[in-house]
Amino acid sequence: MSTPEASGAERRRAAAERHAVLLRLDPAVHAALARWAADDLRSVNAQIDMLLRRALKDAGRLPAEARPPRSPGRPRREP
Repeated sequence: MSTPEASGAERRRAAAERHAVLLRLDPAVHAALARWAADDLRSVNAQIDMLLRRALKDAGRLPAEARPPRSPGRPRREP
């Protein structure tokens, strides 16, 4: 069983391993994504991540080793 310190360290490592991607979108597409994300109480980034994961899963291309998406809300504070 992992300790709270280990889980915090794992979260920091996982965040550091994420890839930053510059994505150029049509302004109307971005606005539609922003509205959809707000309806789902997500950020635009989280909405794009969810949509890409769903598309990969539907196409049978989601890697088995892909980490699950982050839980909604702000990350918990370290005690």
